[in-house]
Amino acid sequence: MSAEEGVPTPATGGVDLAALARRCAELIDARRFGELRAEVVALDPPDVAALIVELGPESEAVVFRLLPRDAATDVLDALPFDAQESLLRALGDADVAAILDDMSPDDRTELLGDLPGRVTKRLVNLLSPAEREVAVRLLGYPEDSIGRLMTPDYVQVKPHWTIREALDHVRLYGRDSETLNVVYVTEGGRLVDDLRMRELLLIEPDARVAELMDHEYVALPAHGDQEEAVAAFRRHERTALPVVGEEGVLLGIVTVDDVLDVAEEEATEDIHLLGGSQAFDEPYLSIRIRTMVAKRLPWLVLLFLGQMLTATAMAGFEEALSQALVLALFVPLIISSGGNSGSQAATLIIRALTTGEARLRDWGRVVAREAAAASIIGLVLAALGFARVGLGQAFGGGFGDAWAWVGLTIGLSLLFVVLWGSLVGTILPMVLQRLGADPAASSTPFVATLVDVTGIVLYFSVASVVLRGTLL
Repeated sequence: MSAEEGVPTPATGGVDLAALARRCAELIDARRFGELRAEVVALDPPDVAALIVELGPESEAVVFRLLPRDAATDVLDALPFDAQESLLRALGDADVAAILDDMSPDDRTELLGDLPGRVTKRLVNLLSPAEREVAVRLLGYPEDSIGRLMTPDYVQVKPHWTIREALDHVRLYGRDSETLNVVYVTEGGRLVDDLRMRELLLIEPDARVAELMDHEYVALPAHGDQEEAVAAFRRHERTALPVVGEEGVLLGIVTVDDVLDVAEEEATEDIHLLGGSQAFDEPYLSIRIRTMVAKRLPWLVLLFLGQMLTATAMAGFEEALSQALVLALFVPLIISSGGNSGSQAATLIIRALTTGEARLRDWGRVVAREAAAASIIGLVLAALGFARVGLGQAFGGGFGDAWAWVGLTIGLSLLFVVLWGSLVGTILPMVLQRLGADPAASSTPFVATLVDVTGIVLYFSVASVVLRGTLL
């Protein structure tokens, strides 16, 4: 078993997973497969999936083969990807073919798309001719396209049908549909409308489908980016949306459960980028140390080189530092304030761009709002900076007769650096999105490093003006 000795395994769905895994392992060792089957079929699919992960590769195929065919498909869907791949390798071709044929096309496409090419080719060849055609067609779309998410299992009706004919059609073919909340009206294969099922149920059976149509519907492009689907579901609050190809031909539908998976993946990727790392493709505890280093090290090297520019910038003001050593005391305060304000702004703007709260065409309003907010924040911090110098002079006298000029230097520097950092954090994500890159790539460490370097230049430039004739 995969659980470590003495470490309790969390229960899933009210099931004591560790105890159940021990019990099943004992039944497997004793070859008491009838009792094992009774234990397994009584569980919900997520619990069986957790049990298979707990038992490990040596027993997963035994448990899986005892499941009814329909339950086996649900269990495979509930397994993490690495466990899916391990299980498919352990099963015979006949078992794999039956499972893949029963999987929904979108879930099957996601699984096949993540496997190595040679494994995908072998599994596709195991499918029935009809399912193989569907799989090949869906795998033909770009990896992050909406076409990879769609399923061809939906119900379509014709405008000239009566409601009775439409409902008879739903009864005949609806059991294979991904969802029955919505039916789609087509003419010559082209989508012309979508109708909620309640509309069909609440009208006279002899009425025509055309009487319900308003020709207003939302559709997704098959070659569009999956993030478009996430935004569309969020905007329209639908459980399913149709996918169309060229000339509006209906190709399939995308359901909200698949879009939620995409949203989670995108959020995870953005969080990793915001933390200054490439996105991880595997769970944290599963990813190899070598892969983790490869994804984190390039960013850290880049940021390290950027921070070296900070030392270079300070070296350019060596003479000023030698004449007024007091300036060195406030370097951490200045650059951290600028970096923090830039990171704040970048986080807010990236989130707004991702959710659609702000768009590129709103750049003028966004910059104006951020400049106003940063100015107020900068003035408050400037006042605190001046007060810090004043209190230091009052209780320690360490700034000399020019303490007020030093305080003014610190205050003005804080104002300018905070304003500059906020503008950089605001503009950089928008520029990246305009260039077609992920806005999250302007991660908070990257913005902070950029503002650190430029903040040093701003600080000593202000000092050279304000303190000229006094300390400099």
